[in-house]
Amino acid sequence: MTYIAKKCGVCFEPPSIILIYTEASKDKTRQRIMPVRNFSMFSDCSMAAEQLKNNSQHKAYLEGVSLCQLQKLYSLLKGHLRGESLAESLEKFQQEKTIDPEEDMNKLDDKELDKRKRIMDELFEKNRKKKDDPDFIYDIEVEFPKDEQLESCSWDVESGEEI
Repeated sequence: MTYIAKKCGVCFEPPSIILIYTEASKDKTRQRIMPVRNFSMFSDCSMAAEQLKNNSQHKAYLEGVSLCQLQKLYSLLKGHLRGESLAESLEKFQQEKTIDPEEDMNKLDDKELDKRKRIMDELFEKNRKKKDDPDFIYDIEVEFPKDEQLESCSWDVESGEEI
């Protein structure tokens, strides 16, 4: 049977993920409550989201829900367990999903670096122009002005020359 997810949310007391869905063959809207067990403020949200999505009892219902949305719901639940307000949890999740261009990624550990790379890949795929897009143009040529003074950088200058 095929299910169409309409809305997905989180309930803090008792901790659970709530899915509003319809069956493909019927117009009746239903609600499925999936209890969250063995989840604490120290749990990994992405692992918990993957486990829920791959759970045999819920797999068919969660096909239309993205893994990112489930991670966000678990992140909100984690923030609630830490005592944060909903606004604080949402802001913290948004900060985790954005990349600071001034951040030195050479100083990050492997796990954090992989997380940043995954975010950059998602952003690239979201903004990428595909051949099927209506505003796709094949072979764009751009003329850059030649009469402007070029900026020089310290690494442009050979070691013997002065700036």
